[in-house]
Amino acid sequence: MCYYNGQKVTHAEFIRLKQLEKALAKYDFLTHDLNIGFEYGLNTVLKPMPDKEDFDLVQMEWGFIPHYINNREDLKHFRFGGVNSKSGKFDVPIITLNAIGEELFQKVTYKKAAMERRCLVLSSGFYEWRHIFPKNKKTGLPLKTAVKYPYYINLPEKEYFYMAGIWTPWTDKNTGEYVESFSIVTTKANQLMEQVHNAKKRMPTILNEDLAYEWIFGKLDEKRITEIATTQYPAEEMKAVSISKDFITALDHQQPFEYSDLPALEVA
Repeated sequence: MCYYNGQKVTHAEFIRLKQLEKALAKYDFLTHDLNIGFEYGLNTVLKPMPDKEDFDLVQMEWGFIPHYINNREDLKHFRFGGVNSKSGKFDVPIITLNAIGEELFQKVTYKKAAMERRCLVLSSGFYEWRHIFPKNKKTGLPLKTAVKYPYYINLPEKEYFYMAGIWTPWTDKNTGEYVESFSIVTTKANQLMEQVHNAKKRMPTILNEDLAYEWIFGKLDEKRITEIATTQYPAEEMKAVSISKDFITALDHQQPFEYSDLPALEVA
């Protein structure tokens, strides 16, 4: 799944993206090489304006907040898990950073948003882990525990690109706090990503400009929404490079790092 994303866009690129010359100081949030999903922070989203073929760049909380969550305390329990005060049992965390494209209309949580509140998540690149099972030196058989190697994935010909997303409004019933939150839509991995994200073989649904426009502005039925949501971006237009295992704390999150025991990716 996609839980780590980059959103670094220069001022010049932003002007081309928005096609409007605005005061760019307002958009200093477009300077992040790494946004960590499990921090549930704000990320940049292209949100269509009501009844217009135009959009605005807004910040939304990454991690779709279902309508049945009453307040921040309940949301914290939902996202991080913990002992249930009523049952006394441990509740596992519920992760809504991603929404499975094939199941958008099978999930009550996402169905209305998929039909009415589609958005685009801006990205300059994202991060995934590849699982490799080392062989036992004595038996030659793969060990049961995999070694995880991080990769940075981007589109070399594009400085930024669009991921399909869905969003929802939410209000804390105790405090009145209003929040907009989103999930990144995912699809089955293409030839490149099934080697990189080889544990779950998923990838974010990356959209070209035509599909991105249709995703947020089109009057679409469930069939067409699902078709776009399950689009696989061409593997040959993507690049994946291994990076250091401490990339999260490194000064340069995207610095390539070669591992002697890591098999090369097979690129068609």
